[in-house]
Amino acid sequence: MRTGAAADHRGFFHEAAFYASDDEFLAVVVPFLRDGVAAGEPTVAVFAEPRARLVRDAMGADCGVTFVCGDVHYQRPASAIKHYREMLAAHVAAGAGQIRVTGDVPHPGVGVPWEWWARYEAAVNHAYDDFPMWGLCPYDTRTAPDEVLDFVRRTHAHLATPLGHTANLAFQDPFAVLAAGVTPWRDPLEDTAPAIALRDPTTAQARGALIALQATAGLPDDDLSGLLLATTETVTNAVLHGGSPVLLRMWAAAGRIVVTVTDHGPGPADPFVGLVPGASPGGWGLWLAHQICAYVSLQHDPGGFTVRLLGGQLPG
Repeated sequence: MRTGAAADHRGFFHEAAFYASDDEFLAVVVPFLRDGVAAGEPTVAVFAEPRARLVRDAMGADCGVTFVCGDVHYQRPASAIKHYREMLAAHVAAGAGQIRVTGDVPHPGVGVPWEWWARYEAAVNHAYDDFPMWGLCPYDTRTAPDEVLDFVRRTHAHLATPLGHTANLAFQDPFAVLAAGVTPWRDPLEDTAPAIALRDPTTAQARGALIALQATAGLPDDDLSGLLLATTETVTNAVLHGGSPVLLRMWAAAGRIVVTVTDHGPGPADPFVGLVPGASPGGWGLWLAHQICAYVSLQHDPGGFTVRLLGGQLPG
């Protein structure tokens, strides 16, 4: 079972580590994994290259660790939560008393927008607490921006160093952290006039507008189908749960389409909406959008609530 600072905690033990060199990274991650294997616990590493290669080289062949490709697993936070919960449930059903997982969550330092991953780091404090999971999240201080490091300190209840495990005095309630706000991501296309702007659109009008932009964007069929479905759900939510007028804006460039839907309601009260399935107004539609779009941004403003959907590829 958990050792040191983790020994008395049931449910999710959420721990961060900060490192500034490969040696510092391995000094925290390798003992964490080796101790899990030695204890007979399911032990999982979810890293993108070259971090995965560093760990494999340090652990050696047939080390007993299950390696999962981080580039695939961490494509979308809602999908990552879904897959983790399925994996954790399977291990518990097989009799596991503790599951160890370590992985590197994406952030702007590796070219990925932070907003929905920031929400992920807050949400998992609740999303994984049904399971005896010890999760270690290492962050590279050479690449992670200050905004990311500050948010990580406020969303992890524990800290790991090569010397051991301690409580994190900077930890805050995840609901309070998200209520304070996360800087929403915007596509650079939004600095130009929208290709299409509609007031109080029907879902049929929204879908027709998207199809009209496909000639410019050339999205793969799966990306276009997903964006059509997510836009339909988002417009429906805005009409049913938001305040009129509902404003639909769209931008297109080769390889991507950006859709924003703004209503004049307060937006969902649940700060984790979209990341986990939920019964809050519009929760299922936003969860679906988080599963199928390349990016989803939620923006609360004094005048209303905006959902931003990206189909295709993030801008380089």
